This record gives sequence, C-alpha cells and structure tokens, in this order.
Amino acid sequence: MTNDQEIKEKFWKALKSDRTMFLGLAGGDDGHARPMTAQLDDEGQDGDSYHGPIWFFTSTDNHLYQQIAPGSRAMAHFTSKGHDVWATVHGGLSQSHDRAVIDRLWNRFVAAWYEGGKDDPKLALIRLDPEKAEIWIDASSMVAGIKMLLGIDPKEDYKDKVAEVTL
Repeated sequence: MTNDQEIKEKFWKALKSDRTMFLGLAGGDDGHARPMTAQLDDEGQDGDSYHGPIWFFTSTDNHLYQQIAPGSRAMAHFTSKGHDVWATVHGGLSQSHDRAVIDRLWNRFVAAWYEGGKDDPKLALIRLDPEKAEIWIDASSMVAGIKMLLGIDPKEDYKDKVAEVTL
C-alpha cells in the first residue's frame, strides 16, 4: 500500500533526478507549455521532504517569462525518465532575479547558456511555488499483467497509486 506522503516523496525524488517539466501559464494566452529544466533548492527542504519552490533559469526574452504578471498561475507537467512517476502541478508563477538563488543553483550546465555568466543581462529566473499536484505512480507489474490475463480486475492494484496532494 502506498500513502500520499510516499507518493509525494517519490515525485520530489524523481523531479530532483530527472528535472524536465513542461511549464506553462494556467489559462495563458497561447496555451503552450514549454520544456524547462527544474532546479530544486536546498532552501526548500523541511526535514526529509521538499516543499518548493521550483526554479527555472531562463532569459528575459523568453516568451513565457515575458507573459508572467503578478498573480500568474502555472500548470506544470512532469514524467520521470523511467515513466514510473507522472504529475500535474499547480501553483503561483513569478519572475525573479534573486542573486542569492542564482549563486546557489548555478552550475556548469546553466553556465553554458549564458555568455555573460551570472552577470548576463538576460539572465532571469522563473519561480514556481507549488501548491497542489496530482501524482500517479506506475502500478503495472508482472503480477497485475497476469491477473488481467486470468480475468481478475486489476483496479485494486492501481487504487493506491494516485494522490492529490498539497505541496
């Protein structure tokens, strides 16, 4: 049996490892989510669990960044590389130039995108403050497959593999 806390921890662990989310404005004008690399900050730790925010390095000329206004809402989608964790995350979205966060999260992969380094005039951050999510954990297994072949209802194997959680 999997409980909501375990599902939430699997999500944060998978996101920290795999990092790519599709991020967009909820109800945005163009309706497009864009693949962006999520950064989790140690400042978001509370004991053993993470609670946000989720940061994205971007440039000031990025279309999504330019659409963010005070009070903007986000919808982000995540699929782990192993396709065993999926999530839809909702929360507040804002622009940031927080130098302390830039310094903490800066790494060689981010640096490759900015000719001026941390002082690049186009360097910016998008901050997603996650509030709630629906998270699915893959429940397919050899046992579930055999049950289906034998005509046994597999829904029981799936019922504890989805959670609507507060982040």
